[in-house]
Amino acid sequence: MENILEIKNLCKRYADFELKNVTFSLPKGMIMGFIGENGAGKTTTIKSILNIINSYNGEIKIFGLDNRKNDKEIKENIGVVLDDMFFPEILTPNDINKTMQGIYQNWDTKLFYDYLKEFALLPNKQIKTFSKGMRKKLEIATSLSHHPKLLILDEPTSGLDPVARAEVIEIFQNFITHDDCSILLSSHITTDLEHIADYITFINNGEIVLSKTTNELMEQYGIAKCGAKDFQKIAKTDYIKYKKTKYEYEILVSNKKDFQNKYNISVIDKLTLDDLMVLMIKGEE
Repeated sequence: MENILEIKNLCKRYADFELKNVTFSLPKGMIMGFIGENGAGKTTTIKSILNIINSYNGEIKIFGLDNRKNDKEIKENIGVVLDDMFFPEILTPNDINKTMQGIYQNWDTKLFYDYLKEFALLPNKQIKTFSKGMRKKLEIATSLSHHPKLLILDEPTSGLDPVARAEVIEIFQNFITHDDCSILLSSHITTDLEHIADYITFINNGEIVLSKTTNELMEQYGIAKCGAKDFQKIAKTDYIKYKKTKYEYEILVSNKKDFQNKYNISVIDKLTLDDLMVLMIKGEE
């Protein structure tokens, strides 16, 4: 399968934080959920992909091109929503349209105004009058209106109510049905990712912990639960992490069927991405 994005051994050092050999790839036509707690390295990785941060070691290829050598060509085909992105508050959506016409060769004014209508955003109102959710919708409309091949989204549904979130997610799902387009989607709303992401990449403390298909995580991984006596019988090689609660042990396993057959433990809950994050970050080995 051809990859639209490839990252190999990405390293970036700060005084109090470091990206360590971040490596993963995003195939064409797929949505990848990018998860991790605050400060884990998601935004640093995304800004490196976008060449906002360029003093890093490693290799990043987008559409098969080195992102540091083909910046203009790559950015023409990327749509971006960043968590700390903003438009000047005195502008209106009409102003945004005029500005973007001069930036993107493929800017589609009709499509932009179609999105404004769909999102109920008035084109002649200043952005300072918009709510946080309305501003996020404007960012999403702008990111989609030059027909990008890759969307890179950092908390794109932040501030949206459940109805608006569902509307935006449907737009993202429709986006990837055209011309092998792809999405890298960083979000703390993991329930959204469970429904729409084809892949999940999990970063913790600057390192990639896992990068797998969502189906594999949801179908094969699980949370086994047992008492102290049964836990003592389990080999460390048969689980990933565990957490001791007041009444039982919660054990993250990568193949719940094999684990159940081997240890005859009756309770193995289906994994959620929240469970995965909590056990991987807080659990013991």
